[in-house]
Amino acid sequence: MSGRLIAQILVSVGTVVGRAFVAAYKQAAANAAQGGGAAGRAGTKASAADALTRKTGLTMDEACQILNVTREAELAEVAKHYDHLFKVNDSSAGGSFYLQSKVVRAKERFELERAEQLKEKAEAEAPKNDQQQPPPNGSA
Repeated sequence: MSGRLIAQILVSVGTVVGRAFVAAYKQAAANAAQGGGAAGRAGTKASAADALTRKTGLTMDEACQILNVTREAELAEVAKHYDHLFKVNDSSAGGSFYLQSKVVRAKERFELERAEQLKEKAEAEAPKNDQQQPPPNGSA
């Protein structure tokens, strides 16, 4: 009798889990078809930040905390903090290779964020510059 009860429980649980898996798969397929992934949102600022986070493994806030700088810090200040932390964590001087690699990734993240900001700024100014140029035929 207890064997039959256990079998019924296992079948019930298996059915529920199977249905949930199928529903999740259908939803994921629908999201992919609608372009809900990063490729579908490639033009947005949030997706650019997400891509940088995936690439470096750090958010901008984490990078700022590691380097002990603010988001608005100049690259010279970032480089100064990076050099200090890189030397202090040198494994040949008794430091931690793991921490040293975190410092490198934080600097990379900061530089990539700045490059992305400059790119967005240039793209925002490009249409303004196109409107100010005289027509190509020479008549103004």
